[in-house]
Amino acid sequence: MEINDQTYGALQQYLRQTFDPSTQKQAEQSLAQVEVQRNFPLLVIKLIGDQSADPTTRFAAALFFKNYVKRHWVPDDENANKIALEDRAAVKAQLVDLMIAVPEKIQLQVSEAVSIIAASDFPDDWEQLLPNLIGKLSTTDYQVNNGVLQTAHSIFKPWRSQFRSDRLFMDIQYVLKDFCEPYKQLFATTDKLITDYANDKAALQVLSQSLLLLVKIYYDLNCQDLPEFFEDNMPYFMELLHKYLTYNNSNLETDDEDEAGVLEKVKSGICEIVELYTQRYEEEFQQLPTFFSTVLQLLSSTSQDPKYDVLASKALSFLNSVVRLHKHSNIYGTEDTLKQLCEKIALPNMALRTIDEELFEDDPIEYIRRDLEGSDSDTRRRAAADFVRGLMEHFESQVTAIFLGYIQHFLQQYTTNPDAYWKDKNTAIFLLTAVATKSGTAQHGATTINPHIDVIDFFSKYILADLQSPVTAGNPILKVDAIKYLYTFRHQLTKEQLVTVFPLLVEHLKSDNYVVYTYSAVAIERILFIKKVNAMLFTQADIQPYAETLLELLFKQIEKGQTPEKLAENDYLMRAIMRVIITSRQGMTPYVNIIMGKLTNILAVVSKNPSNPRFNHYVFESIGALIRFICPSSPAAVEEFENLLFGPFQVILAQDIQEFTPYVFQLLAQLLDFHTGKDLSEAYIALLDPLLNPALWEYGNIPALVPLVQSYLSRGVNTILARNKLTPILGVFQKLMASRQHDHYGFGILSAIVVNVPLDVITPYLRAIITYVLTRLQSKTSKSTGQLVHDKFTRSMLLWICLFLALDKQPGGADTVIEAFDSLQPNLFFQMLNLVVLPELQKVAEAKDRKTCAVGLTRLLTQSEKMLTDPYVGAWPTVLTALLKLLELPQDLAGDDLDELYTFDLEDTGYGATFAKLATAAPVKEDYVPSITDPTVFLAQSILALNQRHPGKVLALLQQSEGAGDFLPKYFKNANLDMAQLS
Repeated sequence: MEINDQTYGALQQYLRQTFDPSTQKQAEQSLAQVEVQRNFPLLVIKLIGDQSADPTTRFAAALFFKNYVKRHWVPDDENANKIALEDRAAVKAQLVDLMIAVPEKIQLQVSEAVSIIAASDFPDDWEQLLPNLIGKLSTTDYQVNNGVLQTAHSIFKPWRSQFRSDRLFMDIQYVLKDFCEPYKQLFATTDKLITDYANDKAALQVLSQSLLLLVKIYYDLNCQDLPEFFEDNMPYFMELLHKYLTYNNSNLETDDEDEAGVLEKVKSGICEIVELYTQRYEEEFQQLPTFFSTVLQLLSSTSQDPKYDVLASKALSFLNSVVRLHKHSNIYGTEDTLKQLCEKIALPNMALRTIDEELFEDDPIEYIRRDLEGSDSDTRRRAAADFVRGLMEHFESQVTAIFLGYIQHFLQQYTTNPDAYWKDKNTAIFLLTAVATKSGTAQHGATTINPHIDVIDFFSKYILADLQSPVTAGNPILKVDAIKYLYTFRHQLTKEQLVTVFPLLVEHLKSDNYVVYTYSAVAIERILFIKKVNAMLFTQADIQPYAETLLELLFKQIEKGQTPEKLAENDYLMRAIMRVIITSRQGMTPYVNIIMGKLTNILAVVSKNPSNPRFNHYVFESIGALIRFICPSSPAAVEEFENLLFGPFQVILAQDIQEFTPYVFQLLAQLLDFHTGKDLSEAYIALLDPLLNPALWEYGNIPALVPLVQSYLSRGVNTILARNKLTPILGVFQKLMASRQHDHYGFGILSAIVVNVPLDVITPYLRAIITYVLTRLQSKTSKSTGQLVHDKFTRSMLLWICLFLALDKQPGGADTVIEAFDSLQPNLFFQMLNLVVLPELQKVAEAKDRKTCAVGLTRLLTQSEKMLTDPYVGAWPTVLTALLKLLELPQDLAGDDLDELYTFDLEDTGYGATFAKLATAAPVKEDYVPSITDPTVFLAQSILALNQRHPGKVLALLQQSEGAGDFLPKYFKNANLDMAQLS
């Protein structure tokens, strides 16, 4: 691609077209076609830096460039480097100058691209970056300085979340060596200029931004360890940080009551630094008492305006880190000081503010997210509650007594006039919850309770009445408080108590108040999630009386949404629907058509704009749960589900709704697995060619497509062979083998081929298959050590080899597998034993995989004639020892596959941006050798049979095998065989 007026104009046109939903997809496809061409990233950089271009288009270019770098800077496939080396060098040469020149809004987007590139290339392949940055620092041009500092911060910030490693510390030391002194000089210059220009508002705006970046970089450079430079200069830097923690200037104050200004951000950053030092470098941090006193004063004088929320939270978090250290109790542990901390610091930050009430009314979903999850912002209440728990760590009885006095005071005040003093009760409940909960999580509620507080008694006296009153009665915030109290202390209530209050929660789903009915859904879902002594507390029988009403009410509240965005807004309701279905299991049968109708209608609406990934995930989990529980008991149900789902699925695939296609593939595989026989229906045949289209096998689809292809091979191998589709399937395998990220998925397809395709059909392809595997294996060699790197690929290769051996479908038995490798190179399989099989064998975790490996290696040892000849016979005792170790590993303690669904929780398993696995549609792990129930018995029987074929030879091999004398007698006894027969 040439950089000229024509290509430059086309780029701007494509980006502008992405603003319009009607042209967005076509524009994105056009960009995808040209982005792999030479000079493309340089064309984008030109537009980002073009001051004469439309600002919105420049910002779109910056956003596109960031995502382009995410997609392509680190190549995934071998020989698939989509950014030419010359373009890479040119991009890196221009980025620093670009960062300096563009506005802050664009700068933040470009800085993310810098961070991604630096994570890959810096410092080894971007040696000029640091000298270039340092060289551009100026004593006068602070617009330039801010660009440099923002770039530096984007490079250093990822260190905060990285695990400690030698490589990480090498990178940090590389930066510290040259960056520290210029950094200190710039900090000093900036400090002087802020003083000199204290009355110049325009200058202060630029300088304060520099100060903020300097504070952020201070944290970056100190986050992993305390550098010698900063330890030596700690008095100097701490004096500066203390100065700006107390600094005020009307020229830096903002009129906005909601958004934090730069000064608040600086002070928040300083609080983060002193908290880091308290937690990590407390012995060296001699200034801790001074900062503790200063932060106390800061909090006491900080307004309740939302713009100060983050500062107040960071300040409370620092105080919390101090009060948890008993050695500093002299500065806070006296009775008078404790009371002051409770009254002056904790309590003011626990009160419900007007802004919170407004959020409750005007943006209820944001109120809920902040309250339950923390959302994207720090909340004062949560930080204050954590501070209270910190105080109790060493002064539990004293702090509890102080707060119980306040709690009684607030409750008494409420009783005098409930309408006027309802906020007092709200504060009392919040305070009691904070003091009573010694430990807990948002997902699991309170787990450890303060022994000085009876949470059940408090519930009976002050909470239950709010739940028992009519849904429309009383203050809605107090209703929410009551439901949340129950939600928080659900593990402390007995099942009988929960059964009693459960109908009250169901009743509150009828509320017209968004927050009330949502909290009811949250509490119901979490109660159904409780597990006691390896069993779910609430069973199918417990939920059955409420299931129909629950689903009716939950769907009704969801369906109030008039747009795709509003319909999908409340994922808490959808998660409750999913949990009711999972708990009800086969009890859903009478309602399945109604439920599926509602779910497919929801799917049709949200597919127009998939705005909430969690909501969407729960929709598909709900469908997967219904399929999983209804289809096994009713074969006719499979066809009914297909009739209901194929229409919506075809729309999703035809419109290429990328957020949904992986879910569709998983559910198609789930449905197909319920078919019997080896022939496909017309509906599945129609999908086969599109599924094998290479363009479909992009990153987000692969984990879902591989199981679907496995299901096609399992349930439709006759059709696949009759239509000559094995070759295209092997083409997919070849594509996967070429991918660093997805090579291990190729073995999923190979395993399905080995299991389902006759050996005589596989044989012509076998040489090419093994060649692809070995070529990929060669790429796993470490450049630094020359040793094979063991990863998912090598583990998957082990399982495939063992499966091939275990199936025993070859006429020549295990020798057929050996010969398939050795036909490429003499004794190649011997190398695979030592390189892959033996090193990976003890890492096999799942019980059925272990069984497959055990049976496969048993067949290798006892049914292969080649294993009794050189060089293989030399490995025979070693392989047996490895097999015995595998058999003696502790058994996998995972429960029944279905029971795992009870405890499935997206919050625990995590949600992937590119692929989210459906727990309810997960294929059941197949037992490839069901005729063998006990691998130890099979080993004993097989060794005896080998001895009968080769008398005397086996005993000598056993004597060379470590562990044989310890474990084989037990195996022979299990098999009712006598080891004496081996002599």
